Amino acid sequence: MYHQILMMWAILLMISCGRPEQRENIDFERWGSYWFQGNAEISSFDLMQYRYGEAREGTAVLVYVTEDFSRNNQVKLDDPRGAGRDAQTVLKLNQTRNFITGIYPYSMMTSVFTPVRELSQAVKITSSVQEWCGQSFIQLNLSSGNSYTGQLHSYFEQEGDESFAISGLAEDDLWNLIRIDPDQIPIGGINVFPSMMYQRFTHQQLTSEEAFIRIQDITPQRRQLELTYGSGKRTLKIDFRKEFPHEIMAWEEIEIMSNGQQEVSRAERKAVKVIDYWTRNSLEDEYLRRELQLQ
Repeated sequence: MYHQILMMWAILLMISCGRPEQRENIDFERWGSYWFQGNAEISSFDLMQYRYGEAREGTAVLVYVTEDFSRNNQVKLDDPRGAGRDAQTVLKLNQTRNFITGIYPYSMMTSVFTPVRELSQAVKITSSVQEWCGQSFIQLNLSSGNSYTGQLHSYFEQEGDESFAISGLAEDDLWNLIRIDPDQIPIGGINVFPSMMYQRFTHQQLTSEEAFIRIQDITPQRRQLELTYGSGKRTLKIDFRKEFPHEIMAWEEIEIMSNGQQEVSRAERKAVKVIDYWTRNSLEDEYLRRELQLQ
């Protein structure tokens, strides 16, 4: 009997050691009542995006949805039930920005995949840019802890095709952590690397630096996350609703240029819809774009 008890404890210890650390203090029954209903949340924004020293009017869209994701391959699973322990639930954000620079258009998209129940940073981040000069694509995959391996493919000779590694909290991950639970966001000084869109705008090597994060009430209904980089060159502010499900209402990106000029890009929400958009792909479904105020 004694040996049987020891065996049982050994098995339980092996199981617990192999189980990833879980997020705490989240009511997943309430959380799932919004996020596990087979729909996505789509919100549209009026965008004022600085590019080439001038403010450009445009449109931004945030698409949030939960998915079954492969731990090993870091891709959406085709057969979650058959995947066993390889399956994990992630919150996916697809953020798009579209605006015009002179004669030609910019189309940008970043995707962020963050585990819902497991205490983990975003496991994958991708971003692409298309404009008349060409296109580029960047991908980060979480390798361990807060360390990522990355690949950049660009039409610019100086960048070309390159591989790199980086550690720290991804700025792009903050958008998902707000929606999972704002209390999951580390407050105070922390090592952060900037968003993939910012990297594409600046074409600078992606590096992490000390930054400061705070969350404060700005109205009785809204809170604001403020991320300020130690260099003083960049600040991100994201406004969101206090109450669950903490909808994103606006954001502001402040960049200090080398000449001291301040460029402020802003977005303000204009419409939101919770819907299974992937089934709404016929001509008669185009009225939904009008409801989202998308031209």
